[in-house]
Amino acid sequence: MSTTDVFIHQVPAESDFGYSQAIRSGDLIHVSGQLAFDEAGGLLHPGDFAAQLKQTHAVMDKVLDHYGVTRNQIISQVLYGVELQQNAAAVAEGNRAYFGAHRPAATAFGVTELTFPGQLIEISFIVDTKLPA
Repeated sequence: MSTTDVFIHQVPAESDFGYSQAIRSGDLIHVSGQLAFDEAGGLLHPGDFAAQLKQTHAVMDKVLDHYGVTRNQIISQVLYGVELQQNAAAVAEGNRAYFGAHRPAATAFGVTELTFPGQLIEISFIVDTKLPA
């Protein structure tokens, strides 16, 4: 597999933890958990679930742009959220705003904590490049 099949944001966590943000395998792109970080890998909006969700979606778009695919080609997503029950309305509103009429398969897990202090959300997803954009 060539290095063009792998995507990285070039943030410290990638080398610290030894992973890629995304990897293409055939027609599918498997994307690691994305979160609300800035260009240097620092967490944005600590403690603000709705703002982190919006930024996480923006980071997801960077991955999609790299592969030349769209949100409409996301077939599955897994969302991990701290205090998920309290933030369920923000998840619903954010997903409707991000996906529009598209409806990927989705699973949400409530968790007690995530990797970075103040991090409230993380989303991994799978893209099918054969679907219409």
